[in-house]
Amino acid sequence: MIEVIEKHWLMSEGDGKATRKKKPRLLAITTDCCTGCAGSPACIEYCPIEACMFWVPDDDHSPFGRIEVDPYLCIGCQKCISKGPDGAFLDGCPWDAIEMVPTEDWEAMHGVSLPDAPPPPPS
Repeated sequence: MIEVIEKHWLMSEGDGKATRKKKPRLLAITTDCCTGCAGSPACIEYCPIEACMFWVPDDDHSPFGRIEVDPYLCIGCQKCISKGPDGAFLDGCPWDAIEMVPTEDWEAMHGVSLPDAPPPPPS
């Protein structure tokens, strides 16, 4: 079972167009290199899904924290990463702190099976 992490603002706002219709082939994960860009993360502005990417503060090392990706919302679009085909630089994370991993591998590592559609928002 995966740990539930409380989402804090800053969060991805989404574009209102993209939705998760099926489980993606790849999921975005943040690596240990993520520092959240000291409170001004570059990656979340590119995420097309509302609240998929969110801030997790590091209370011991303010203003640092990290960005996390909600695996139940991620659509695997790769807009948050900085590496494109053949190593071309894209607009996402400037520190290469986000990697795309096969969904099957992530599920096996965490012992869960992600649904096709995201869960309903909490009421």
